[in-house]
Amino acid sequence: MRQDAWDPDQYHRFAAERSQPFFDLLDLVQPGPDGIRRAADLGCGSGELTALAAERFGVAEMVGVDSSPAMLAQAAAHARPGLTFAAGDIGHWSSDGDHDLVLANASLQWVPDHPAVLARWVAALRPGGQLAVQVPANHDAPSHTVAWEVATSPEFAEAFGPTGPPPDPVAANVLRPEEYATVLHELGLDRPHVRLQVYSHVLPSSRDVVEWVKGTTLTRFQRILPADAYAEFLARYEARLLEVIGHHQPYLFPFKRILMWGRVRAA
Repeated sequence: MRQDAWDPDQYHRFAAERSQPFFDLLDLVQPGPDGIRRAADLGCGSGELTALAAERFGVAEMVGVDSSPAMLAQAAAHARPGLTFAAGDIGHWSSDGDHDLVLANASLQWVPDHPAVLARWVAALRPGGQLAVQVPANHDAPSHTVAWEVATSPEFAEAFGPTGPPPDPVAANVLRPEEYATVLHELGLDRPHVRLQVYSHVLPSSRDVVEWVKGTTLTRFQRILPADAYAEFLARYEARLLEVIGHHQPYLFPFKRILMWGRVRAA
């Protein structure tokens, strides 16, 4: 079993498309007259977007947290005074009410029990502090459902063992937009904003969907399967996916995401 299946180069093959929701998320943040002094980017990945956020808001002290050694190795290149990166489990991250901004872009979906996690993140904010989170909500798209269909087929039963394949974290963990709105309201955030947004990514071909998900959702299978079994899984996945979505050049890849924001009421 591979402890870290994240490949920064694979992830960055669609850097422009993946980064657009991040910039939309930053647009929700409303710096006050004192600016943003302390911030955390939870699930910072390779760190370049963390650095952009720190620069955009003039953050005096920002930390990026991630669990992937491969991603953190690349993030180290962006470190500077006032911007650091650390290994950690974002699902259990907490702080003592001393942050102006907690940011999480396409990372919350990897951990369970979002109401409890969001409660810890909100508790890390000082009065007037802001929470800004984006999660994918594309678990019902063929890119994801076909992966589960292939993983649960009889030919891979032995490879995954008695526990079976790992479930899709988006399907297992991500709530509906209205549920997030309720959570943020119950946590006492002022004027919470939650929206479902569909991003229309135009990829060169249908096959590029495979390259996209190799950088994200398929990593959970790569982490478990031996190299030869994973190669066979990829071949079966690609063949079945193209049966479902067809062969198109270019290919429109709609991707649903949930963006949410809220501010702790000032004292």
